[in-house]
Amino acid sequence: MKTLCTLLILLSPGLLPAAPAPVKVEGGLVQGVADGNLTVYKGIPFAAPPVGELRWRAPRPVSGWQGVRDATQFAPGCIPGMGGPPAGGVSEDCLYLNVWTPAKSPKDRVPVLVWIYGGGFNAGATSVPDYSGEKLAKRGVVLVSIAYRVGILGFFAHPELSAESPQHVSGNYGMLDMVAGLQWIQKNIAAFGGDPKRVTIFGESAGGIAVSMLSASPLAKGLFHGAISQSGGSFGPSSLTPVPGENMRVLADAEVSGAEFGKSANAPSLQALRALNTTQLAEAARRQRGMAWPIVDGWVIPDDQYRLYESGQFNDTPILVGYNSDEGASFSPARTPEDYIAGVKKRYGPFADRLLQAYPTEASSVPKTARDLMRDSAFGWQTWAWARLHSSRGKGKAYYYYFDQHPEYPAGSPQAGHGSPHGAEVVYVFEHLENVRRKVTDEDRQISDAMAAYWTNFAKHLRPDGEGLPSWPAFSDRNPVVMYFAGKPHTGPVPSEQSLRVLDGYFAWRRSPEGAVTKPPERKTAH
Repeated sequence: MKTLCTLLILLSPGLLPAAPAPVKVEGGLVQGVADGNLTVYKGIPFAAPPVGELRWRAPRPVSGWQGVRDATQFAPGCIPGMGGPPAGGVSEDCLYLNVWTPAKSPKDRVPVLVWIYGGGFNAGATSVPDYSGEKLAKRGVVLVSIAYRVGILGFFAHPELSAESPQHVSGNYGMLDMVAGLQWIQKNIAAFGGDPKRVTIFGESAGGIAVSMLSASPLAKGLFHGAISQSGGSFGPSSLTPVPGENMRVLADAEVSGAEFGKSANAPSLQALRALNTTQLAEAARRQRGMAWPIVDGWVIPDDQYRLYESGQFNDTPILVGYNSDEGASFSPARTPEDYIAGVKKRYGPFADRLLQAYPTEASSVPKTARDLMRDSAFGWQTWAWARLHSSRGKGKAYYYYFDQHPEYPAGSPQAGHGSPHGAEVVYVFEHLENVRRKVTDEDRQISDAMAAYWTNFAKHLRPDGEGLPSWPAFSDRNPVVMYFAGKPHTGPVPSEQSLRVLDGYFAWRRSPEGAVTKPPERKTAH
């Protein structure tokens, strides 16, 4: 009886945790949920649903609603072009964001970290458990994750779409979604106790690549104040046939592909394409390869990003950039030395022999030294070039890292000689080691704690250093120091620098008149 009375007292309405008060944002009131010392809001719309006639248009302002909108569940993810749907399902109506805030009052002005997910611009969702923001938010930041259109719905260029656009462009709808999300944050994050003057964007893989694109887009100027890229960067030249590290196409080439796609889908006009339901559209898109990627359109992405940085045309904020030690193991590495050599000669032409010396294979196997060519083409050189250009052309400092935390695999095992694959660092940054499918060590916990601290320190102070952490100096050609996340955080030299210099020669050749295969589009004026 005493136990029952105690339970009844504890469950009395006056003693239950108070629900957080609704917050007013563009569109109306939203109701979140208390989670310990945080308040969490999920599924807040930041733009109108991009459906019907709004398919393949720049995001429009959010539609208003009556009453208080429940913001306690993730919204459906954007319809992917590959992979399975996220736990919350998918929809063409997908432009929503989520907020984890430690603030107790709108007056708190807490720094903001904005997550942009990866997925090759073909997949991804904010509801992925690895991206849950509560642990980073508990370190004193407002964590926001924004959705953006992916696949054929996010990155589709077509002549008729360009003709109806005020800027006469098409194809970068997913990038425009990110810009719209950042604009929403500038207008609304103060209501959650966030500081719109201290916003740092961060992302991994396609998300990290998008961070670099936003860092060079005039449309994103002033919308963020720091940038973190994990396995990102987009500094390779445009190509007719996208390959890792040279994924960008110019608008004219993307429009040709879009028109061909329409014919293959039995929808030769824009009206017919908009009439296709999402199932028909997704099925047709699965037969295409290389289409779903941002393009150099002259407006959202004005030009080859390397050239933009060379001429000082970028959003000059401090950056923190890096990649993982064995990215090449994650992207269908060559099975035999013969396949590897043939692939290098096909792609790199006059630079093939030099690159085969810089990234050698073995007589009977394709070791990490060879896999690192893919790693560096897609991520390592992109990061190195970005850090060098930024530190020499900008005022904001650059911080460079290399993630190499992984088990030591026994000789003779299938993973012998492997390092850290693509995406391995994400659970360390978000402090979700419970999602690692192996025994977690004290070193893993130490690396995760350090990365989370460095990332949130960067959001707070635009530099990663903090009490109790190894000093992380800024990177430059004069001081080429990299933070290694392996065993214990420690500094070291640029990984494979001599090989990177050979690869740098290849990319310089590709930007030359002799090696170029595309012409940049005409610059568009922002409206």
